[in-house]
Order: sequence, then structure tokens, then C-alpha cells
Amino acid sequence: MRTFAGIESVPAHYGPSAVTIGKFDGVHQGHRAVIAKLREIAESRHLEAVAITFDRHPAAFHAPDRCPPQLVSTRQKLELLATTGLDATVLLHYDGALAANSADAFVRRFLVEALDARVLLVGHDFRYGAGNEGDVAMLRRQGAEHGFEVVVVEDVVPEGGRRVSSTWIRELLEAGDVEHAAELLGHVPTVSGIVVHGFKRGRELGYPTANLALDSEGFIPGDGVYAGWLIDGGVRYPAAISVGDNPTFEGVPKKQVEAYVLDRDLDLYDHVVGVEFAHRIRGMEKFDGIDALIVQMGRDVDRARELIG
Repeated sequence: MRTFAGIESVPAHYGPSAVTIGKFDGVHQGHRAVIAKLREIAESRHLEAVAITFDRHPAAFHAPDRCPPQLVSTRQKLELLATTGLDATVLLHYDGALAANSADAFVRRFLVEALDARVLLVGHDFRYGAGNEGDVAMLRRQGAEHGFEVVVVEDVVPEGGRRVSSTWIRELLEAGDVEHAAELLGHVPTVSGIVVHGFKRGRELGYPTANLALDSEGFIPGDGVYAGWLIDGGVRYPAAISVGDNPTFEGVPKKQVEAYVLDRDLDLYDHVVGVEFAHRIRGMEKFDGIDALIVQMGRDVDRARELIG
């Protein structure tokens, strides 16, 4: 997949294309269904399959105090999009200049002139242009004028009448339900970051952990203990993972992610690693002393080994 940083990076005479537009936060099953349909149309009509996305949630610009935390970083999003079979992604910097484009200007500049769009796939509630002036009806009129077809893709609704959405996945992760979240995502929830020095309490207790820096990428699930994997240099190691402030000790940062690699003693300091959350073992607890904590840590490791070891 080619990545174009800004519309000005798209080569002259690129296309013709089949295009979809969205935030693609999490690149979940709903997004993947749209992209699969896009690829099907693109292949049948000999078009380039292209996604237009943004380097941040539009709300981060318009209303930062109400912007939801993102499921993935921009880097993670591009990596996930690269697994979908797209020919290219156009990454737009969302700022005042972009937001000021009228619906007509957006269509002409980004779809017609830059990508030679022949097909555009959107959801039924798609809005675009300054002040969200454009909707699907306007888009269809513009498509008739500029020579592209508008295809409205239905929501993916797996259960209970609720459509797959980043909001739903965020709720599941906050509750620690990483298994259900993975089903909706189509991939295991992952946090990436650099391994930093911690208090070394895990090593003193017999379970040395890799502590991720607090500015890690990805949505950290609710406090608790999980089974999953640590990925270093492309190698996946089974791990027991703790998320939270570890209430048995004082002074532990909130939402600390610590991963204990099962049956391995690795030097991971300063490595950028990924931590995948596959199963929740239990919630975060406060123990009456270190001995009780060590016993429970042993049980957690045994359970993690049963689940993914």
C-alpha cells in the first residue's frame, strides 16, 4: 500500500480510483467491510482502491475537550490499513484550512482533480465540507456532475441491532472485555511503546516486567490482569499483562502497562514493543501484603499460560 502524506503528494494523473473516506479509528470490522466492497468494485472496474483518512479525529481540532480517546495512533492506523489490500491511503492533516473547504471545493480538489474518482463509497450518515454542509444527496448530485458514482454501504450489525463502531469498541475496552473488542475489531487490541525502567518490584517478586512508557500508542483497556503477547522485533512472546496503578504499592503511575514474558528473561529496555491483550484474567485488586500478592501473581501466570502459552 502506498501512503500519500497530503493531497499534494498524490502523483499527477493518478487513478482512476474507487475511493472511501473516513476516520478509520481502529480499522474495525465495519471499516473492513467498506474496504472489502471498495476493493471488489475497484478490481472489477480496473480502478485504484484508495482510502482518504486524517491524522487526527476532527473533534481534536473543533472540540478538543470533547474528543474521544483514539483506539489507535496514526502510525498504527496506517499499519492496519496496509493489511486490508488497499492500493493507497491519502493521509490528510486535519486543520483549519482543510475544515474550511466547502463541499464543492472538497469534491473537486480531493476526489476529482487529485484522484480521478469514478466511484465513492460512504456510509448513509456521511457528512463533509465546511460546517458539514454536504450529505449523501449533495454528493450524488456532485457525482452526476463530475462523473463518479456514489455507493452507500450499509452498517455492519453483528448482534442486538447495534452497528460496529469505535464508540462501542471503546466501551468494551474500558470494561476490560478485550475478547469482544477483538471480535469487533477483527484484530487483537494492541498498545505499543518504548520499554522504560520502573520500580523493579516485579523482578524483586520473581516476575520481571517490561514497563511501557506512559505515552504509548493505542487504547489501554480497563485496569486488571490480562493474558496476551509481547512483540519485540517481530517475535511474539506469551505474556501476563498488568494494567493499572497496582494498589498494593504506593506511587505507581495510573494506567501503567506491565508485561511479564512467560518463561523468558529478556532485556527489553529502550525497545519499542507491542503488547496484545487477548483475554482478561481478573480485575485489579489490593492485597494484604506482598506474600498474598506473590501467590496471586503465580496464579495469574499459570492462567495466562493456560490461555495462550
